[in-house]
Parts: sequence; structure tokens; C-alpha cells
Amino acid sequence: MSFDLEAGLAARRAAGLYRERRIAQSPQSPLRKFPGGELLTFCSNDYLGLANHPAVGAALVRGAQQWGVGAGASHLLAGHTAAHHALEEELADAVGRPRALLFSTGYMANQGVLGALLDRRSAVYSDQLNHASLIDAARLCQARVSVYRHGDARHLAEQLAADGAPRRLVITDGVFSMDGDLAPLVELATLARQSKAWLMVDDAHGFGVLGPGGAGSVAQAGLDGDAVPVLMGTLGKALGCFGAFVAGSEALIETLIQHARSYIYTTALPPALAEATRAALRLARAESWRREKVQALVARFRAGAGQLGLPLLESTTPIQPLIAGSAQRALAWSAHLERRGLLVPAVRPPTVPEGTARLRIVLTAAHEEAQVDRLLDALAGLPDWA
Repeated sequence: MSFDLEAGLAARRAAGLYRERRIAQSPQSPLRKFPGGELLTFCSNDYLGLANHPAVGAALVRGAQQWGVGAGASHLLAGHTAAHHALEEELADAVGRPRALLFSTGYMANQGVLGALLDRRSAVYSDQLNHASLIDAARLCQARVSVYRHGDARHLAEQLAADGAPRRLVITDGVFSMDGDLAPLVELATLARQSKAWLMVDDAHGFGVLGPGGAGSVAQAGLDGDAVPVLMGTLGKALGCFGAFVAGSEALIETLIQHARSYIYTTALPPALAEATRAALRLARAESWRREKVQALVARFRAGAGQLGLPLLESTTPIQPLIAGSAQRALAWSAHLERRGLLVPAVRPPTVPEGTARLRIVLTAAHEEAQVDRLLDALAGLPDWA
């Protein structure tokens, strides 16, 4: 078989699935400059509006002056600085866990955890709509993989009852990145405990946004480290920086330090970035108005969309999916909004299942009510949505 890449790309274009990068010419904010002009954006995961916050930027500059730019080595050689260590301690405190461990990305964190904890004799149970990083981590760890229907605790219970693997791990997003809904964490934690399994929650889209002090979806559900032994969060969404962490017991973190390949064999995050993230974390914990504002905007948007009869999925989070169905319709909707000066890219398969292409509308604390109203006004004129 030859590598006929051009034919593959042409087929992707014909199916309406071709992806293109857009070159931004200004920092993160609702209004951003692009080569074609300024657009009001509703597609950023900068939920609390911290990516371009002056205090976070100043902390990055001070960090670079103190630590330089790169870490220079992996954490286990000479790359682990006092800045990294302080951030880990502050993250652990923020989510109420004894320890936290930094990873370069959420993708690497998920792969590191599953690779360190599971092997061929193990079993992993994965929600049907989990993020690609969890899906890939489950495939790569060599454990037996069972996929349960989205948010269906009863289906998970059936799978757990039918499997007697010596080590079992249930994995789920806390907030599902494309649907914006919450996992039934209390039910999942109860099932895991009854089945002598562990529960791991990827809270990339919940950490900083939900729960007391922004501790995330697990804290919002009232669950502790015994109920959810493995908690993963990212630093590039609500905190507006970059990287990820895993939080849990002393034994869990030490096990990851010894065995997580995606931690051991990569250069540590820049220490200056750790300092910036510490500043962002302080803001996120102290300024609860950011979370309150996002929730108020979500309520305003959903009320307006309801009056228009728009087909939104059920979501109380900043992620508000508007289902188009076909990729072509989603592209047409996105193009309509762009002509009105708004950027809401179409999300199409394989990112979402066939027949569920959508606009993934995201609201942040940096948006204003008038901007949400402008979005609703543009959505009222969507072609062929009824």
C-alpha cells in the first residue's frame, strides 16, 4: 500500500471534515484579531479570563528573570525547581489531596497514570464519551478495556459484576468536553467502592470552574480522596496557563514518580510557567466572582436560546453545544456566525460521534452580557436549524 496522502486529504475535504488552523494576531480575550479582521470569539477554554491577566503575565516575567526560560532537564534529573514544588503543594491544597504531581500536558498525565497503575491483568472501564487522551491511555496501557454507555452507571455496574480482574480502574471525565454535561460521580464512586475498584476523574473542564474555591466537579459532588483516589486537572483551561497535574495520596504520587513514563522521560515545564500558574491559581481561588459571572452568563444564554427554540444539549457548564447533525450544516452555521463577526468553529467527527456535529459555544468570565446578547441575535438567523 502506498502513502497516497493527497487522496486522503481530498476525501476529508469532500466529507466536510477538513481541519484548518486560524492564525490569531492578538492575545486571549473575547475580541481577537485575525488576518480577516476582529472577531468576537466563543470558543476558548480560558473559562475564568486569566490567560491574559496582568498579574499572571507579570509572574511569568519575574519567573523568567529568576529561573530563566527552560527547565533544562526532566524532574528526576535536575529540572525540578522550588517553583515546581511550590505549585504542586498549592495544587494539592486547592483540591484537598495530600500530594500533586505536575505533568507537561493532560494527555501525558492520563497516559502516565494508566501506564503506571495497570497492566495486562488489569481492567479499565471507560465512559463512551471520554476525552481522546483517556481513550488512548486505556488502549496503550494493555489492560482489558470495557466501554460503558455515556453516564450510565447501571451499564457500568453490569460490566464490573462480570469482571474479576485483580486491579480495576473506572475512568471518566468530570465535565465532558464536547457535551458540557457532568459525570454521575456519586454513583460512579459508590459502584467503584462496592466493586473494590478505583475511580479516576479527568477534571480538565471542571477544575477552577466548579466546586468550592474552584476545586472542581469532584469537590462539587462532595467526594474526597477515598472516593476518587486519582484526580487529574489541567492548567491551560480555567487557569489560562499550561500543563497538568495528578492529585492523590502520598503512595499514588510516589508510584507515578517511579513508574509514569510520560513523567520520567520528558523535560519539566518551564519554571517561569510554574510561577505564572501559581499566580493564576491564587486569583482563581480568591476571586469567586469569576465563577459566579460565568454561571450568570450561562443562565442568560440558555434562557435566550430557549426562547429561540435552539437545539442545545443539557449543560450547566460554560460548554454549550448546539447540535447541527451533519458536518456540512455545522460548517454553514459557523460561516453564518463569522459573517456576523463571531467565531464559533464547527466541531465535527471524529471529535464527536457521527450525526452530532455541532457548534461548541463556550462562555467565559471575560465575556459581557451585551456580547452574549449579540451571539443570541446572530444565532436567531441561523440557516436551516429548525
